[in-house]
Amino acid sequence: MPLVIVIIGILVLFFLIARCKLNPFITFILVSLFVGIAEGMDLETVVSSIENGIGNTLGFLVMILGLGAMLGKLVADSGAAQRITSKLVERFGRKYIQWAAVLTGFIVGIPLFYSVGFVILVPLVFTVAAATGLPLLYVGLPMLASLSVTHGYLPPHPAPTAITVMFNADMGKTLIYGILVAIPAIIIAGPLFSRTLKNINATPLKEFVNPKILKDEEMPSMRVSIFTALLPIILIALATLSDLLMPADFLLKDSIAFVGNPVIAMLISVLVAIYTLGLRRGKKMTEVMDSVGNSISGITMVLLIIAGAGALKQVLIDSGVSEYIADLLKDSSLSPLFLAWLIATVIRVCVGSATVAGLTAAGIVLPLIEATGVSPELMVLAIGSGSLMLSHVNDSGFWLFKEYFNLSVRDTLRSWTLMETTVGIVGLIGILILNQFI
Repeated sequence: MPLVIVIIGILVLFFLIARCKLNPFITFILVSLFVGIAEGMDLETVVSSIENGIGNTLGFLVMILGLGAMLGKLVADSGAAQRITSKLVERFGRKYIQWAAVLTGFIVGIPLFYSVGFVILVPLVFTVAAATGLPLLYVGLPMLASLSVTHGYLPPHPAPTAITVMFNADMGKTLIYGILVAIPAIIIAGPLFSRTLKNINATPLKEFVNPKILKDEEMPSMRVSIFTALLPIILIALATLSDLLMPADFLLKDSIAFVGNPVIAMLISVLVAIYTLGLRRGKKMTEVMDSVGNSISGITMVLLIIAGAGALKQVLIDSGVSEYIADLLKDSSLSPLFLAWLIATVIRVCVGSATVAGLTAAGIVLPLIEATGVSPELMVLAIGSGSLMLSHVNDSGFWLFKEYFNLSVRDTLRSWTLMETTVGIVGLIGILILNQFI
């Protein structure tokens, strides 16, 4: 019965989100109450469990995601994203335009949430495609593959960051492993796959093409743009490498670890961005702070959805369901990494949202980590790759792509859906290979 109750709860989750269009946060709370009560928990204990789940999940993530949103907004408003795009295109030239698009998507995608990165970069893709005479999907899909992979795999994006915290995984290792897995996934799903889509004629939808193109003197330099956008990744990776390579008695090891703590790394990056992308360029502090303040509104609902998923995870643990599921799955002949990927894929297909799929799957497979001894960092990536699979008509990203590129549903399935599926499959293969070496 414990497993049957969980399955019914997940089906209710699917129905309320996908069919009834109920807000995911409200849905998570309702399903958490249902599962807890059905599993025999008394009402007060269920409410307490939900409160603890929300508090434990958000305690760390509010700082990470809040600071991440601020950094992304500063990168976008300052023109740093536009500078990175234009310079890379200029340096790579028409022949290697796809690799410029890949690098742009990856660099800009790290500090920016997917939807923000999409809205900022796609008008620039239109401009580049028109200037070079190349097909729109040939230029755009590699960039969007990069954006999608950073969204699904890499901290400080919401789902991978939240799952890293849930699994008690090392943020730096997750980031490094994620980049290793991301590279082949992006190359295959982006530049290589897009070359097979020459018969799909995408055109910019005029109503959406209204980019704010800054003049050269209005943008920060290329060096400053890339350094500021990648600073949190540099600091976190530096701390991880220091921990792996430096002796325990190395004089600066503790200082490097402190600076590379994800919260401190994000705080330092935002402070640097306030100066390099704002004050240094002649902006007033009030103007920069307005930009920072406006950034928070975009992540409020993301934080609530993550909080709701944390509530469900805690109810599964406190009711004993997680332990029950672990006992059922620990003797399975299937790899726990594949199981995590498969569960995330099924939820993604049913619900549409990659964030909801990743967080829900994380709550279900959490006990497998301790039961099997699998790398928690690779489990984060397995769920991330599964959460990107088979994007279709119930995913807002599907419609965003369709409308901006003025495609039919059939052509969107042939391009966007296949690209996302390729990312998910190649990601899983990369994770299983990496698992053999760590």
